[in-house]
Amino acid sequence: MRRNIKITAAAASAAALALGLSACGTDSDPASKGETGAGADTSKALVVAASPTPHAGILEFVKKNLAEKEGLKLEVKEFTDYVLPNTATQNGQVDANFFQHKPYLDDFNAKQKTTIVPVVNVHLEPLGLYSKTVKDLKGIKPGQTIAVPNDTTNEGRALQLLADNGLIALKDGVGTSAKLSDITDKKGLEFKELEAATVPRALNDVDAAVINGNYALEAELAPAKDSLALEKAEGNPYANFLAVKKGNEKDPRVEKLAKLLNSDEVKKFIEDTYQGSIVPAFGTPATS
Repeated sequence: MRRNIKITAAAASAAALALGLSACGTDSDPASKGETGAGADTSKALVVAASPTPHAGILEFVKKNLAEKEGLKLEVKEFTDYVLPNTATQNGQVDANFFQHKPYLDDFNAKQKTTIVPVVNVHLEPLGLYSKTVKDLKGIKPGQTIAVPNDTTNEGRALQLLADNGLIALKDGVGTSAKLSDITDKKGLEFKELEAATVPRALNDVDAAVINGNYALEAELAPAKDSLALEKAEGNPYANFLAVKKGNEKDPRVEKLAKLLNSDEVKKFIEDTYQGSIVPAFGTPATS
């Protein structure tokens, strides 16, 4: 996401791109592979759409270190937004994706009439509050501006983080479904809504910003050290998972990748590489 556009506009662009890709039609396109699901051709590479950090990094670790032993051919395609991975999975341009959490997927499926389903949880990316000028939460003062993601689920999540840390007050019961209109006390703060991917670049223009964990890492921020406030991992519903179009959960290649993504080797890789900024989320089933 490089511009502040609505999800519907992005979806339209996605549809156009999908049409163009379909028209080009290559042998590597999943749409031309024939059967899917349990009948998928296991000699073909499993093509997975992923955000660059940390999703693609985790998948590349699997590809280089674990996939061959399981007889899995894996191809990773990087996407820098939160729309194209799902539309590409829905229309068959890729076999699976790895970039999102359940509240976001539920909202996306409802709005876009897609049928993407979770397969297995992998990790959690704690949402954090960052600033280039403010040193701690006490430095957040009336009159300052905080940037927040503008998509439905992540904005509510961001506002809940701010409320949990006493920076704003929300209507009772709204939780992570909160919108700006649900703020009952802004405590003098102003808010700037931006697409999630663009929020890190806004740090030079605002006093603070709530940034998704993967985008924080891409911006060379260390959530565990650099954030003014960070989501707690315990009981957090925002685990990121491997996902496929409904009906493809039993694809043998998907099952192999799911097993590898929940392996001890991947757990160690996440812990060693991200040092608490990204944490494993194994053991909690990803259910539809």
